[in-house]
Amino acid sequence: MASSAKTSALPSTIAPSTATTWQNFKRLVSYAKPYKSGFVAAIIGMLAYASIDVYFLSKLQPLVDEGLAGANADFMKWAPLFIVCAFIIRGIAHFIANYCLAWVGNHVVADLRQNLFEHIMSMPVAFHDQQSTGALISKITFDTEQVLNSVSKSILVMVQQSAFVLGLLGLMFYMSWQLSLIFLLITPAIAVIVSVVSKRFRKVSKNIQGAMGEVTTVAEQTFNGHKVVLTFGGQQREFARFAKINKHNRQQRMKMQATKSASVPIIQVIASFALAFVFYAITSDSLSDTISPGTFVSVITYMTMLLRPLKMLTNVNSEFQQGMAACVSIFSILDQEKEKDHGEKTLIRASGSLSFSHVDFSYDNNHSISGGEKGQQSKLALSDLTFDLAPGETLALVGRSGSGKSTASALLLRFYDATSGEILIDNTNIEQFKLKDLRKQFSYVSQQVVLFNDTLANNIAYGKPEASTAEIIAAAKSAHVMEFADHMAHGLDTNIGENGALLSGGQRQRVAIARALLCDAPFLILDEATSALDTESERHIQDALQALQKNRTSIVIAHRLSTIENADKIIVMEQGKIVEQGNHQSLIAKKGAYAKLHSFQFE
Repeated sequence: MASSAKTSALPSTIAPSTATTWQNFKRLVSYAKPYKSGFVAAIIGMLAYASIDVYFLSKLQPLVDEGLAGANADFMKWAPLFIVCAFIIRGIAHFIANYCLAWVGNHVVADLRQNLFEHIMSMPVAFHDQQSTGALISKITFDTEQVLNSVSKSILVMVQQSAFVLGLLGLMFYMSWQLSLIFLLITPAIAVIVSVVSKRFRKVSKNIQGAMGEVTTVAEQTFNGHKVVLTFGGQQREFARFAKINKHNRQQRMKMQATKSASVPIIQVIASFALAFVFYAITSDSLSDTISPGTFVSVITYMTMLLRPLKMLTNVNSEFQQGMAACVSIFSILDQEKEKDHGEKTLIRASGSLSFSHVDFSYDNNHSISGGEKGQQSKLALSDLTFDLAPGETLALVGRSGSGKSTASALLLRFYDATSGEILIDNTNIEQFKLKDLRKQFSYVSQQVVLFNDTLANNIAYGKPEASTAEIIAAAKSAHVMEFADHMAHGLDTNIGENGALLSGGQRQRVAIARALLCDAPFLILDEATSALDTESERHIQDALQALQKNRTSIVIAHRLSTIENADKIIVMEQGKIVEQGNHQSLIAKKGAYAKLHSFQFE
């Protein structure tokens, strides 16, 4: 798959939205290179299918002039055997064409879907901040299905029916070039209609994909927040919002159907004029004397039979354009730059020293993050942030919401890069380390716990999948997970549902802490890690966290100051700047911002 993805890229100067249909189609076909043997077999099957049909129809003229007229008795004797053999070969060709093309198409779409999923997951955090999750899911599901239609069904019809049309035209000219020439006069008119309709199909298909993305987004948001919707009585508002988007989706689909429904009869009406003119022309003396009844019946039959493949080719054009519009949507994501990783240094395990040196950060070039702390485009979210931590020390960041605390931790993990200044680990700028190595140095527990629809054990071991059962149990005991896991039907092997739906907020938090404990990373980031715990649980967890922090450099983001009184350093932040720093005792003695926060909380 990786090799095919590399060969499928358009030149950087050609964006998918400005590329022609042919360029996008060539790029899509490049994904089929690993499966070219199946594609060749499918083409052979399609051509064989069309050839049998054409060959079968080529016997119409001798059937009338020789067989039915009694001029050739052997012709009628062998006709039944010929019909059976022809249809057996035709059936085999049809199976080969359909199966092989479906095999290629499904492989291509599976590779494309995998490539798209991996690319989206490799995009920088700023990209995900700007994109709706529902829209991305729609690209992976709906858009790739549209591509499957263009790869399999559309190509099948286009190749098979085009070969059939060419074969019929060849027979027509062989039988009577005069009558066939009349029929060809309609070709320019049909070409113009198909061209206009194709543009319309592609435009409407793009709108349909956007509409489907909106449907997915709204449904996902509403389902995820169904408790909030129920609590605040927002059902009718959500019904109305979904109905509006659903109506827009229906309208776009009806536009597609209207275009499709109008194009077919128009083409057939044009073809009927040519057919009518043929009937008129045969009455002339010059043609009636030179054309036998069998030839005339054959040509008229061929012309009539041309209407069906022309209809199919016109109809399949809509599906093909839908697939091409889906390709544009998918390629527009694949052509975006992945998260940059220019680091070359390997970092197995850091000693634990950490420094921020005059760090400024703005969202101008990083867009905005989804959360409470969003910097304005023209304002620094962090300004001249400077501090040093020795291995094993604990730093607490406190301040009002939006003061830049979580932003600082996001820079540590290089979800965003500092606008200026340096962040150093073991006296080395973190931008020099490989991203994978850098992020392995951190265990992270936030107040918004993310759990997977899997077992408790697998959620705990997510950061260390090679962990033994004994290690998982030890981490679970330290984080007091076993207190509730022992009461579950399957213990640590219990599936906890979507995002830990079967657990309470405090239980989910304990699982996240157990995950961090198991990772055994030299740095620990706790972003309101005990916010969802009751007082008794918090006391247990604080004991576990203090034991964990003894040999690790820790950054604790907290609103409750009681949880960080033992921190080696406390930094008070306001609007991205440091207003005070020191330990608990010294800051209380200063009677400044920290003392006011402390007094306010404990009063």
